[in-house]
Amino acid sequence: MTALTRTDRRPDVHEMVVVHRAFRREFGAAADLVRRTPVGDTRRAKIVASHLRLCTAGLEMHHTGEDVVLWPLLLERAAPSTGLVETMQAQHHSIDGHVEAIAPALATWEAAPSEAAGEHLATLCERFTAALIEHLDLEEREVLPLASRHVTAVEWNQMGQHGKDTMTPSQLPIMFGLVLQDADDEERARMLGNLPLPIRFLLKTVGAWQFKRYVRGLRAS
Repeated sequence: MTALTRTDRRPDVHEMVVVHRAFRREFGAAADLVRRTPVGDTRRAKIVASHLRLCTAGLEMHHTGEDVVLWPLLLERAAPSTGLVETMQAQHHSIDGHVEAIAPALATWEAAPSEAAGEHLATLCERFTAALIEHLDLEEREVLPLASRHVTAVEWNQMGQHGKDTMTPSQLPIMFGLVLQDADDEERARMLGNLPLPIRFLLKTVGAWQFKRYVRGLRAS
């Protein structure tokens, strides 16, 4: 195991709890968003479908960062917990399977939002959300304590940088808005503090307006 020196700064692993909170909320509401969409309302179905695709893309970016950065480090440095890391990797594959099942059902419902197509999609969303929450629970309970001991802050921040580099300019304010929606003042300050000043300015000005408009359209019945 590679030992960390005293000069290595520990990562702020709580920021992952803040990110997970957004996934729990948005995917937890997905089935209800689908079921509340009136039959035949393609305009509303498009709004909901676009939101689910955005959240799924955000989750994929989050998981890819873990696959590329976190799991290799823990396999190298936390050998007694190899089985746990392998479980996390297997859960990623399972979640990917749920996402792959949802994609065609989402496209079918978006094009023609019938009652049957909506119920099929909502059921798939519920199964996916159950698998995701099981994964997030285990990660927060078992993996984050490991990461705080075996990963440096610089290495940890590489995961977040992967997501910021992958997001488009239109996605960035929406994804950060969703992540910060239920954050308290301290969490918000810590999350924004990791961003370059120009991005922070964008998120607090034009980005805040874009996010409010997005939420109004999404939450409308």
